[in-house]
Amino acid sequence: MRLHALCKKTWVMSLLVFALVVSLTPVSQAAASLSVSQALENQNNSVQAVKGYVVGQPTGTSTVITSNYPNDYALALADSANETNTDKMVYVQIPSNLRSTFGLQSRSELKGKSLTVTGTLTPYFSHPGIKSVTSISTETGGTDPTPDPKEPTVPVEDYYRTAAGKTGNTLKTELHNIIDHHTELSYSAVWEALKKTDEDPANANNVILLYTGRSQSKSTNGGGVDDWNREHVWAKSHGDFGTAMGPGTDLHHLRPTDVSVNGTRGNLDFDNGGTEHSEALGNYFDSDSWEPRDEVKGDVARMLFYMAVRYEGDVSDEPDLELNNTVNNGTAPYHGKLSVLLQWNAEDPVDDRERRRNDIIYSDYQHNRNPFIDHPEWVNEIWN
Repeated sequence: MRLHALCKKTWVMSLLVFALVVSLTPVSQAAASLSVSQALENQNNSVQAVKGYVVGQPTGTSTVITSNYPNDYALALADSANETNTDKMVYVQIPSNLRSTFGLQSRSELKGKSLTVTGTLTPYFSHPGIKSVTSISTETGGTDPTPDPKEPTVPVEDYYRTAAGKTGNTLKTELHNIIDHHTELSYSAVWEALKKTDEDPANANNVILLYTGRSQSKSTNGGGVDDWNREHVWAKSHGDFGTAMGPGTDLHHLRPTDVSVNGTRGNLDFDNGGTEHSEALGNYFDSDSWEPRDEVKGDVARMLFYMAVRYEGDVSDEPDLELNNTVNNGTAPYHGKLSVLLQWNAEDPVDDRERRRNDIIYSDYQHNRNPFIDHPEWVNEIWN
């Protein structure tokens, strides 16, 4: 009996010692980087660090190039530096502030190097990927975290450096390359973003509504008749993109508007004329078009110019949006009326409120800019 009791006591003490050792063991495994194969299996929108070798630049769902890189926007990582099977790669969307440091056009010598990327595990180019990247570090431990979003990451003229001297379709293509692959928001996140981008400078508790110009409490967003909601200036049915991340959540054309006024505008194209709206004075509409108040005519035009350049259909899940000189475009990926938009761009020049909004979207949310706010003269260089 004594031997049995002694054995039992020894067994209990062993368990206590084991528990103590476990409790004192660092839990570094929880913070360890995932391999690329693990990242491929866990595309669950979680934020993770992934370690892999740079094997090239993705340009399509199953296409990764290994030379003559067109830009600095993306990387492909694999568990082997010699991997050629895209099914064993994870695609990384590089944020604008890290492109010159980790983009292959700027630094082709990174191919074959080991990097650790921290971001959200979610598809990119309709392929397992990492988006909303917050940091990229080299194997030697040097890290490049996302800077304070209140500080400009790139001077505006440097941002457009590669567009200098270009005109016509060549300029349009280069601007697309510059503003493409922005950080995308969920549609629910747009609510909070608009409270900042469209804040009333005279009252931080309010937003300014696009068509009425009314200053209204930020807290009154919703679906009620006198609430404000999220207006797609490029009507979301024009291209049938809905509220999908990308064009459906792009802040550069989303604005707070009165719910009932937004309902009247619907998916109408833009043109002059019609009946004045009883609630949104200065706005006119008829069966096929909407004319906004004079104070935002240029704003509307420049938002549409942006959309026509940003979305070129070069990614499989994005539409090819274009401006035309008609109305009644319906679900086609077109918006009009181009001749009127050019007129509005000239008559209502860029103001400080537009510039401030552009800066906030660039620094705090999407990390891309509307070129036609920074350079309104480019409108006529493209749509002359």
